[in-house]
Amino acid sequence: MATTKRCYYEVLEVSKTVSSAELARAYRKLAIKYHPDSNRHDEDAVAKFKEAAEAYEVLSDEHKRARYDQYGHAGVSSDAGGFQDMGDIFEAFGDMFGGTIFGDFFGGRGGRNRVRRGADIRCDVTLDLEEAARGTRKKVSLTRHELCATCEGSGAEPGSQPQVCNRCRGQGQVVQANGILRVQTTCPQCRGKGKITTSPCKECDGSGALPREVLLEVAIPAGVDDGMRVRLAGEGQASPDGGPPGDAYCFIKVRAHKMFHREGSDLVLQLPLSYSQVVLGTEIEIPTLGGRHTIQIPKGTQSGEVFQLRGLGVPDPRNNQRGSLLVQTFVEIPKKVSAQQEELLRKLAELEDEHVTPHRKSFFERVLTYFRHEEDKAVKE
Repeated sequence: MATTKRCYYEVLEVSKTVSSAELARAYRKLAIKYHPDSNRHDEDAVAKFKEAAEAYEVLSDEHKRARYDQYGHAGVSSDAGGFQDMGDIFEAFGDMFGGTIFGDFFGGRGGRNRVRRGADIRCDVTLDLEEAARGTRKKVSLTRHELCATCEGSGAEPGSQPQVCNRCRGQGQVVQANGILRVQTTCPQCRGKGKITTSPCKECDGSGALPREVLLEVAIPAGVDDGMRVRLAGEGQASPDGGPPGDAYCFIKVRAHKMFHREGSDLVLQLPLSYSQVVLGTEIEIPTLGGRHTIQIPKGTQSGEVFQLRGLGVPDPRNNQRGSLLVQTFVEIPKKVSAQQEELLRKLAELEDEHVTPHRKSFFERVLTYFRHEEDKAVKE
């Protein structure tokens, strides 16, 4: 193999516009062709196998691929420095194609005696907007399987010991040969444990774990929004074979608020005003999450105008920077008025006919001009 690294696309024999599925198929073809199990005495094949694995490791990751496309090998030199041994490759690509391409497909070491991490579990918590904005602590209840105290998780009755599985000889995997290929799968007899319980624990019926309801206190950071989640490390299911436990994820739901509508870290408040308030201007007290706040509504405020009050929104949970309170005005038209109000409005209407604003005068002048133009056209025709 040349001392200079070849182009990764050239190594995998694909174009630069190759899709993820096509890339995987191309790599699989080369992996089968140059796999060490079928080329035991061919050093060149082993080198090509490593080269293809390194190329796929970069191009299958969209971020690394983007850097490689822009900068070449220099852009990913720290990510793809080459694999030191075949085990690195087996480990790096252990979960390809929905199984283990070098474990299940080729019979590599990846699936043998693997210590599994416990499963993750979910819980839910509902907050008011005020709680989500300031942060809070909530107690949540969840059910998880914990190791049986009687058998200490072994699944065997105290005093007895699990026996080594005679089918896989304790490996937890069985290998079937088909020509040059070896397919490694989970042992159907022990289900991958490598051992068989001959005297199951009566307390847990041989499962090694029992369901238990636990109450946890969750620290909710300030600024969380609907759909976000809080991770509770190590509070998930216990591992079935002595590995680390999983995590619990607490999903957040925020109740709709009566006054505010949230848009990211901003809050929107719709403020109804009367005709006289927007015409004459006013000083008005509004609610905020931190209490009352007074704002000035200047004369001539238009319906739909927005006043931005910085720092009165919700903090961003990533940087704790507060958003704004956006006060959106609209003119509230009463459905009914008193006799006195109606009389005053009629007088106002009469005054407006005599003393119209420049904007309205301009509009009516344009209307009159339009009508005159249409009349002149009709006369000429």
